[in-house]
Amino acid sequence: MKTKILFLIVCFLTGFVLKAQEAEKTDESTQQGEQSRESQAMDATATQWSFQAAYQSMPDYYNDIVNGSPRPAGLDNYFQLRVVAPVPLKSITILPRLTIRHYEDVNSGKSGFGNTELFALVIPKATDWGTGRAGIGPLVTAPGDEDVAKNEWGYGFAAAIVNNSGQWFYGLLFTQTWRSIDPSTLPAGQSDANPLGIAPFLAYRFGTTGIYLQTADMVALYDWNTKGFYLPLGLRFGKVWVLEKASWNAYIEYKTSAIYESWEGPAVKNAFRINLSYTMPVGK
Repeated sequence: MKTKILFLIVCFLTGFVLKAQEAEKTDESTQQGEQSRESQAMDATATQWSFQAAYQSMPDYYNDIVNGSPRPAGLDNYFQLRVVAPVPLKSITILPRLTIRHYEDVNSGKSGFGNTELFALVIPKATDWGTGRAGIGPLVTAPGDEDVAKNEWGYGFAAAIVNNSGQWFYGLLFTQTWRSIDPSTLPAGQSDANPLGIAPFLAYRFGTTGIYLQTADMVALYDWNTKGFYLPLGLRFGKVWVLEKASWNAYIEYKTSAIYESWEGPAVKNAFRINLSYTMPVGK
């Protein structure tokens, strides 16, 4: 089952790249530099320095019955810091991305740092067609505080593909990690694979105003062990300010759970996020 799903993901990514390259083929001059500064400020795969600070509040969770017991609630909120440091080379671009989160559980009084995530997206020149690009790279998660996160290492990969078409900006992100633990310690029938993450997004920019609407940070999850599926749904409203050599991107976001019946973990009922990012493009 795992092999089939991963194979389908690879096929989808390959087809997306070929289709996007064919669409851009008509104008060689636009391949190299037609992504607007506004879309670059919204694009996590653009070759640019990026500094992001975000705060997310999750005050309400669904408390329906799962396997005979009330569904567990998640944490109340977190503060996120994310930094991207581009490494542009002749034939590839490497985008190391470090994400740190500090979680709080108001009811229990527990707080601490979550699993720190380091992801290095590798984008070959052949899969960068100017208005979009595709890449894949290693993903490592470091242990976090036992009160709010897993106290273990994780390793795996992530893949991203994005494209711009007029005022539209869209793409997909896939993540898959495995727990760095002794498999013999796992219950019978369970694997060391963490849930597969699938994050689609779609954004529309309103002319040159810098204002945009986008789907929220919707990371769908598939649990290899329980076969459960989770899909959040939400909307983001933001604005980009383009400066001479940098850009600011601010947005607010609302999110809830759309599909969660087969999912055994927490399912957020209401979540709110505020975000501020500062980006500095590198090169062309």
